[in-house]
Amino acid sequence: MLRFTLLVAAGCLLSGCSAAKSTHEDTAASDTTPTVASPTVVFNADSAFAYMKTQVDFGPRINNTPAHKRCADWLQAELKRHGAEVVTQPMTLQSADGVTLDALNIIGRYNPEADDRLLLLAHYDTRPWADSDPDEANRDKPVPGANDGASGVAVLLETARQMGLENPGRGIDILFVDAEDRGSHADDDSWALGAKYFAQNPFVPGYSPSQAILLDMVGARGAKFRYEGFSLENTPDLVQAFWQTAAQAGFSDVFLNEPGGAVTDDHVPLLDAGIPAIDIIEYDPSSPSGFNATWHTVRDDVPNIDPATLRAVGQTLINYIYNK
Repeated sequence: MLRFTLLVAAGCLLSGCSAAKSTHEDTAASDTTPTVASPTVVFNADSAFAYMKTQVDFGPRINNTPAHKRCADWLQAELKRHGAEVVTQPMTLQSADGVTLDALNIIGRYNPEADDRLLLLAHYDTRPWADSDPDEANRDKPVPGANDGASGVAVLLETARQMGLENPGRGIDILFVDAEDRGSHADDDSWALGAKYFAQNPFVPGYSPSQAILLDMVGARGAKFRYEGFSLENTPDLVQAFWQTAAQAGFSDVFLNEPGGAVTDDHVPLLDAGIPAIDIIEYDPSSPSGFNATWHTVRDDVPNIDPATLRAVGQTLINYIYNK
């Protein structure tokens, strides 16, 4: 999915930030239960897990396939079911391997009349090839995409469900972005095609959210989230605010007060367009690829997703939406 460079500027650390998994039962793992006093909106990790599994059950969500179309239709229906005003952005894109992609960005809007907008996004497409699988025989097989794609979408669907139950009282846009994961590791510009289209072709005239939060690979067992480099360089205040929200919710063991790497992901086109954006992504500079061991392998599947990780990310996001 992503090319990356290590963040080497130690001076980018947020010294003032108090930064900020595992059973399937939503009531388990009491050490990860939010500690914010009487939160009015509680993220349901079992619901998010079910949303993740539904996506995987469609099959790999590769552009130009029936599974991708079924998933896109379902995403729109879920957003509408949870009270969002749904807008779609059809695109015809060219992939790095020369395939014309029939792609679709999906936007769910809450309080669309509000001028100040918070954009939440995750990609729903999956990689056609498990090209990082340790077994060479698997490298032409598609990636199930439980973590790389479905986890971020699942957190946002559960967030949409909660916003349908309790209006956040602010302008929120949820973007399920397409055509992120078919890039070439030899070409940074070949990734995040749907996000580039979105940034360059506003779906409403003059659209420019005041903040954007990208979720990518946010469901793996034992995941730790470090500061992503481009986020830290361009929007340190937003990084600090999100990590502080995580710490206040009791998740400082998941959101670590340390740098990760600078990752070419869906937030970069937003930053290029002048939109303050951060990437919540699992990245460990000490691991061979930087990413989770299931990244771009056939093991990126349901058994390797932990509801406790979904809870840590989802409750932090909910708290940020309703309390900031």
